[in-house]
Amino acid sequence: MLSRRSFITSLSSFALVPAVSAQEASLFYNGDGAAASGFDVVSYYGVSGPVPGRSDIALMWKGTLWRFASEDNRDRFERNPRAFAPQFGGYCAYAMRQGRLKSTDPRAWQIVDGRLYLIHSQQIEKIWKKNVSKNIRDAEDHWPAALYQ
Repeated sequence: MLSRRSFITSLSSFALVPAVSAQEASLFYNGDGAAASGFDVVSYYGVSGPVPGRSDIALMWKGTLWRFASEDNRDRFERNPRAFAPQFGGYCAYAMRQGRLKSTDPRAWQIVDGRLYLIHSQQIEKIWKKNVSKNIRDAEDHWPAALYQ
């Protein structure tokens, strides 16, 4: 039988364990089972724009599968993943300004100051572009806390 002292000690140690929500989201949005819905994030920085990655040219980073259109793009990402990974984990940058996690359309995007922002849809992208700087500032206020709500 637990003594009162043991019970109180166990309760106080339980309070030190951080709570993890059952609804905790993945660090990166992974529609279609891969980051950026399977699109090659390095390709966003090229002349042709985004292209789908190939399942046979992929790697794991931060617990997420990343696909690439070429081995060269995979190698570039592997050397410096933070330079290519989308902001806000690839969740919709526009929704993040309100602290919401929303899926993205890999064809709705913008690069600002060398950073990739993915958007929920091409329609929302038009709204996003009306005040990009403010939207980014507001979204930064909610990231990464939005993952744990």
